[in-house]
Amino acid sequence: MGFFGFKKQKSGQIAKDRLQLVLFQDRMNTSPQMLEMLKSDIIKVIASYVDIDEDELDIRIGGDPACGEESPSLVANIPIKGWKRR
Repeated sequence: MGFFGFKKQKSGQIAKDRLQLVLFQDRMNTSPQMLEMLKSDIIKVIASYVDIDEDELDIRIGGDPACGEESPSLVANIPIKGWKRR
């Protein structure tokens, strides 16, 4: 899980996630507050169209070298409960 997740992680994985975030912030020359604002805005936009399960929400920013991703990427797992009626 990422920043919004509540599942337990091993300390090694937590350290790896933090290091990736620090490296991303350094490469992109941005602050942690800016990243949190970005995540919040993404959630607001998606939630305006669909009902989402915020307890299972997982949004991460960073690359995954194991998958060959060296450049920063946004990874979002947002469980949808249903569509909102307009």
